[in-house]
Amino acid sequence: MRKEKTISLYLEKFGIRPSVQRIAIAEYLMKHRTHPTADEIFAALSSQIPTLSKTTVYNTLKLFAESGVATMLVIDEKNIRFDGETKPHAHLKCKKCGKIMDVMGCRLPRYRRKDFCVLETQVFFLGFCEECMSSINHNINN
Repeated sequence: MRKEKTISLYLEKFGIRPSVQRIAIAEYLMKHRTHPTADEIFAALSSQIPTLSKTTVYNTLKLFAESGVATMLVIDEKNIRFDGETKPHAHLKCKKCGKIMDVMGCRLPRYRRKDFCVLETQVFFLGFCEECMSSINHNINN
């Protein structure tokens, strides 16, 4: 089965009518696990789809987040990022380079109250990625 058809069926499963733009954005999220911003997605896809607008990207990502196709991450104080992996997981954010990585299998706390229904939990850890840590150590040792 062609990739576009597979993504179309995936979007339809969430009640989203597939379009060329929506399929391309969903494919980008599934393929690039970098937790991109809307602007990054637009920059990556606009040369392939000349009719794509920033507004379309923003609206599509909002629709994906509301429908459960993607998760909206509010880790970065300047940008909202999007994650195509919707299974519950935590994130690591490097304080030096800004890279965001998934932490799959991390046991997230389950909070329940009789008077409140928790729909979403976002957990992230700040620190330094391996690459930045080695450059920090290198600078300290020299």
